[in-house]
Amino acid sequence: MEEKAELGLGTKCVHAGEMIDRATGSIVTPVYQNATFLYPYGIDENGNYTDEKAPYFYTRLGNPTVRAFEKKLSALEGTDDAVAFSSGMAAISTAVMELIGEKGHMLSVRDIYGGTHSLFAGVLPRHGHEVTFFNRTKTRFLDDMLRDNTKAVYVETPTNPTLDIYDIKEIFDFAHEHGLATIIDNTFPTPVNMQPASIGADVIIHSATKYLSGHSDVIAGVVAGKQEYVDRIREMMTVLGGSMEPFTAFLTERGMKTLELRVRKSNENAMAIADFLSEHRRISKVLYPGLESHEGHEIAARLMTGFGGVLSFELRGRKEEARKVMKKMKIAKVAASLGGVESLVTIPADTSHRQLSAEALKERGISDTLIRMSVGIEDEEDIIEDVGQALEP
Repeated sequence: MEEKAELGLGTKCVHAGEMIDRATGSIVTPVYQNATFLYPYGIDENGNYTDEKAPYFYTRLGNPTVRAFEKKLSALEGTDDAVAFSSGMAAISTAVMELIGEKGHMLSVRDIYGGTHSLFAGVLPRHGHEVTFFNRTKTRFLDDMLRDNTKAVYVETPTNPTLDIYDIKEIFDFAHEHGLATIIDNTFPTPVNMQPASIGADVIIHSATKYLSGHSDVIAGVVAGKQEYVDRIREMMTVLGGSMEPFTAFLTERGMKTLELRVRKSNENAMAIADFLSEHRRISKVLYPGLESHEGHEIAARLMTGFGGVLSFELRGRKEEARKVMKKMKIAKVAASLGGVESLVTIPADTSHRQLSAEALKERGISDTLIRMSVGIEDEEDIIEDVGQALEP
């Protein structure tokens, strides 16, 4: 029997990056909850100093538990390396600031997470950087948006919370033709549903708070990508200080062992709920790329192996009625995050995109009655029944 060329994704989720502790034989990567390490000497298994340089020096610069998480994520994304952060926004801000350089310019999709938009539209311009936003209908005009100091292109797909789909392969090809770094936030799809490195992503960012950790109990971020970019971003991280804490790394790496199982189940549940809501009299619109009626369905089917566990739907009526529907849910909880084992619902205009003006919300199709649902791994029938009873007048 021929040996398999590469391990499957589920096997990588369990085993990639794992470190057997030589002192105890532990098959689980230990939590190295310490700030500093012996330096500049190494130490052998008997506790004696060696002449070899120690691999770790200070946890802000690197830690064995954190490194195990980084290696696992890199293996899942199919990249050269990865560097962990204290939050998703720390990962985004550090990576972007490093890659666009001094007084740099970047192109970005318009429909991004609210915190990222605040960084791009508010913080970066105050420090001499510029960001030009484009929507899905403007991708053919990217040539006209280029400047002499354009350094990178930033994308999210599916977008948050309208689940719009950009043809990132087309965007990445354009970027590389013009020598630009390509950056993607892959939090929504995860490497289970999409592996952007295989279609031209140089840098891949995750809010590891979400699907990677999967249990709503950590705040974390990570950047994966080509070695040249990861090295630069890691150096910037050590200076800015947004390093991941060891116990957070332990929890996140542990959560990733079941990543494929959780994401596949969320995919199935989300598809079932999208179908159910599409036929409901109180719902005017369902946004989910798995639906054939979705404008981006064909592109999503080409780029992704699953359509994800997040969907949004618009209730007929007013915001008060949308809030009432959410509060009536018994299984799904009203909370702003996503990607956990439990189902969560929220009104993005109140939470993730509250920073945007009324005009900007309208432009992005985010109404007061748009409800975003992060579908968990509960039994499909139970979630559908829960949503159904909440929609009853």
